[in-house]
Order: sequence, then structure tokens, then C-alpha cells
Amino acid sequence: MLCRYLTHPQIIVDPALDVPRWHLSDVGKARVAALAGGEALRGTTRIISSGETKALETAQPLAEALGLAVEVRPAMHENDRSATGFLPPTEFEQVADRFFAAPEDSVRGWERAADAQARILAEVTTCLAQPCDGDVLFVGHGGVGTLLWCALAGKPISRAHDQGPGGGGNVFTFTWTPRAVLSAWQPMERLSA
Repeated sequence: MLCRYLTHPQIIVDPALDVPRWHLSDVGKARVAALAGGEALRGTTRIISSGETKALETAQPLAEALGLAVEVRPAMHENDRSATGFLPPTEFEQVADRFFAAPEDSVRGWERAADAQARILAEVTTCLAQPCDGDVLFVGHGGVGTLLWCALAGKPISRAHDQGPGGGGNVFTFTWTPRAVLSAWQPMERLSA
């Protein structure tokens, strides 16, 4: 069984909405549609998604293309940043840097990175405890995805392992038994190459 963790692609940043309710942009939707129209996920038999709008808008077209239902796991949400809500991009990047650099601390009231990592790893563990006859696709977010990557790779929490700039839409591949990361983050389009 091959597992993949895919982050939602580009979004519409809307300060008037709670961040978990943000939607994919036209660019993000087009990237998802291209992936759904290809053969890259053909062996996927389960799609498991965060309950945030942008993740569901990524997972649903992929599931429909494969004739699958989306399994929604609300605890797969992005790190809880509700204490600050929307932050302008420069300020957000500074706080995110501190979030990864001090994983045992709550930065400006955000969920601690150590807690977010434990949460996403527990969700993946629970999901993969169920037998599966094919590949599994997890659809979520860059922050907790990076924390998951670090846990699976046996690396300390560090933003050095983040998906990088570009607005999301990246994927990494791993196996569960044995537990191993098979790839670094790569753009979702590379799955089709």
C-alpha cells in the first residue's frame, strides 16, 4: 500500500471568512481538475480529508473521478490559528517561522506544533489501522502535512521540511509498514509525469 499526503492548492484569501472556510481559487480548482482527469491516482482506493472547505474542495473532485467517497476526518485540520485569525502574509510567515522553531510553545495563542503533530499522526494511525486493498490519499494542509512528514521521517520539527512557497498543491509519498517517507514534497503535477 502506497500512501500520499496532498495539500490543497491555491486559495482565495478572504479576511472576512474564518480561515477553515476559505475556498480554492480558480487556479487551485484547475490544478485539482487536471489531477482528477489523469491516471496518477488510479490505484487509490481511499481518500481521507480534513473537514476544512479548501481540503474538501480538493478531495471531492479526485474522489468523484475515482468513484470513491471522501472520508472526512475533522481532526486532520490545519494547526489551530484561531487565536489570531487572519494575519497579513508577512506577519503570518513570521509567526509560522516561530511556530516551527519553538514546537513546545504556543506562539501568539496558536496550537503548539508538538500538539498538532501528535494530532495528525494519531489521525493517520487510526485511518491506516483499517485494512486497505489499494493506495491511500490523505488531503490536508501544509503546516500539519510538514509536521507529519517530520514524524514519519524521524526528523525534528523544522520548517526546513515545509512544502515551500507557491500556494500549496504539493504531495509526498510514504509507506506505513514499514514506516518510511519515500519522497520530499513535490508539486501535484509531478504525479502525472
